[in-house]
Amino acid sequence: MSYIDEQLTDIQGISLHTVTTSKFKTNTIVLKLLAPLNEKDVTYRALLPYVLQRGTLNFPTSTRLRQHLDELYGATLNVDLSKKGEQHIISFRMEVANEKFLSDSAPLLEKSLKLLADILLNPVTDGGIFQEEYVAQEKRTLKQRIQSVYDDKMRYSNLRLVQEMCKNEPYALHVNGELKDIDEISAQSLFDYYKNTLLHNKIDLYIVGDIDRQEVEKYVENYFSIKNTPQNIVHPTEKNEVVENEVIEEQDVKQGKLNIGYRTNSTYRDDDYYALQVFNGIFGGFSHSKLFINVREKASLAYYAASRVESHKGLLMVMSGIEFQNYEKAVTIIKEQMAAMKNGEFTDQEFEQTKAVIRNQLLETVDTPYGLVEIVYHNVIASINRSFDEYLEGIEKVTMEEVVEVAKKVELDTIYFLKGMGGTA
Repeated sequence: MSYIDEQLTDIQGISLHTVTTSKFKTNTIVLKLLAPLNEKDVTYRALLPYVLQRGTLNFPTSTRLRQHLDELYGATLNVDLSKKGEQHIISFRMEVANEKFLSDSAPLLEKSLKLLADILLNPVTDGGIFQEEYVAQEKRTLKQRIQSVYDDKMRYSNLRLVQEMCKNEPYALHVNGELKDIDEISAQSLFDYYKNTLLHNKIDLYIVGDIDRQEVEKYVENYFSIKNTPQNIVHPTEKNEVVENEVIEEQDVKQGKLNIGYRTNSTYRDDDYYALQVFNGIFGGFSHSKLFINVREKASLAYYAASRVESHKGLLMVMSGIEFQNYEKAVTIIKEQMAAMKNGEFTDQEFEQTKAVIRNQLLETVDTPYGLVEIVYHNVIASINRSFDEYLEGIEKVTMEEVVEVAKKVELDTIYFLKGMGGTA
């Protein structure tokens, strides 16, 4: 028996993914709109979902909309944005009680899907465009959201690393758009962008729970009538020449932020992606990793030290917090850990422990409906069809030799250091 029972059906321009499971007492609905990251659209996309969730023709205010959610046995609705590789993704998420477990057999799933369809297709308008007041309010909130990244130095240093590392690449764009572009967005221009979104975004609708697939398909046919021609997802194949780059920035900070970016030359689409995950786990992904033990524990150089893989762009990012004067030492030790990986200097125990932790982490992730959706959505972004069982099996089959081979492909690109004013580096 497979871990995830996912079925894909194309309905009127929407890719419907139904995942049947009796694990949850709720039904979860996730709607994802995907388009290529680009500077012209990124700020419009960052604003759009927040304006859409303000109201519909039937529930034209946030208060009325929230009241209706309460009537659906306390259903929840939220939106967010993410970027995966060079794609920008808008997500709407709803969770609603499964009527099978209620004495009142109100058609909660159908009503929730109708509401989500209305949010997407029948937003509240004024004179044929978005309401000026809602757009103005959400523009102010978006400015605060962008500014909050600059105030959080851990997030800021990661942003700056990506900006330096991916100059002239779409991935350098921030998921929440650009501060400088917000003021020029109007209710009219945002509405024009919204209509274009419906026409050209790739739209995937996930429904997870103890559901009847035929019923769900009927609801989606009834409420989501979209005729769209999504743009193809482009997977760049050209390899950038990597030139090692060092950027040191000064601000009034108490703790230095050292972020190092590598090109992995491997992505979710590649056969050696499993080995890349195991490599990252041994290198810096977990509390038993080389970065954690050697940089943080043994040398006491860092308050935190970890690494993560960006699966669809092929990046590996190291994040650490250090004293300003420890910059050179920390960089040296991090480079030594990478060299050790390329030389195969890790034990059977580190290797087996890492595979076990990855497996447990994956199983924990698919134990929540939203986590499950994020796992299976990787296939959409990568334009491949890899089952969750294949994923687990792929991790299990990785050899130590494959980890060394994938490590040898990793190239240092950019070292970014945020230090205090006048501090030594």
